[in-house]
Amino acid sequence: MKTENQKAWFFVLPVLILVAFNAIIPMMTVVNYSVQETFGDNLFFWEGLTWFEQILRSDRFHAALGRQFFFTFMILIIEIPLGIAIALSMPRKGFWVPVCLVLMALPMLIPWNVVGAMWNIFALPDIGLLGYFLNHVLGINYDMTQDPVAAWVTIITMDVWHWTSLVVLLAYAGLVSIPDAYYQAAKIDGASNWSVFRFIQLPKMKSVLTIAILLRFMDSFNIYTEPFVLTGGGPGNSTTLLSIDLVKIALGQFDLGPAAAMSLIYFAITLFVSWLFYTIMTKDDLN
Repeated sequence: MKTENQKAWFFVLPVLILVAFNAIIPMMTVVNYSVQETFGDNLFFWEGLTWFEQILRSDRFHAALGRQFFFTFMILIIEIPLGIAIALSMPRKGFWVPVCLVLMALPMLIPWNVVGAMWNIFALPDIGLLGYFLNHVLGINYDMTQDPVAAWVTIITMDVWHWTSLVVLLAYAGLVSIPDAYYQAAKIDGASNWSVFRFIQLPKMKSVLTIAILLRFMDSFNIYTEPFVLTGGGPGNSTTLLSIDLVKIALGQFDLGPAAAMSLIYFAITLFVSWLFYTIMTKDDLN
């Protein structure tokens, strides 16, 4: 009779400890703060679901959540098609393949705070290259520090520049994995470029595009550093995303209870929408 050896679980133990330290313990701390009030000196008073009710009824929360969804929506409808288009135009063989891949990967190697600082200097209306070009060369009245539309265009353009490369690399990986036999069959049948894309390339890229959409949704929906460094949530509160507003409540106002409740609601929304995306995109695979 065979006996099972359970010693392999010891290899998983370091991962479990790391997850507990980085995720579970901080999460339980947030849950603890979300149902209590503290006035310092490590004194806590039970509040129950008061903070959750306050956040869910807050116009400030709804406005910040709306701005966050708008930002994420714009990022997805721009970066996903753009990333696919760039991947389709990249060479599959030859010297230029590694060159293109390296160039695509460069923006993602820059730290997030540096990206925000770069674009802040780049877009300043008087001294920034972009701001000076738009104002003094093209004659466009551009000032992201005063105009909410200009601020939105700038943060969206910054994110597109920074993260479209991720979609490109994932889409390109899906494209190069397609066997040449599919293209040969399509050529024999006289299929157009659109038919090849629709019936061969797009279905074969479905898995990597699912990953790309999920990653870009989660990252853009929880983005903080780049827009905060670039605009600080301004002008006014026009670009104050939910992540920025959460930090303002937690660190600026030091309202730890409402901030903890908001972070849990934030987490629940991210988890639910990610599950929704995954379920819809893999619906046919599960049938």
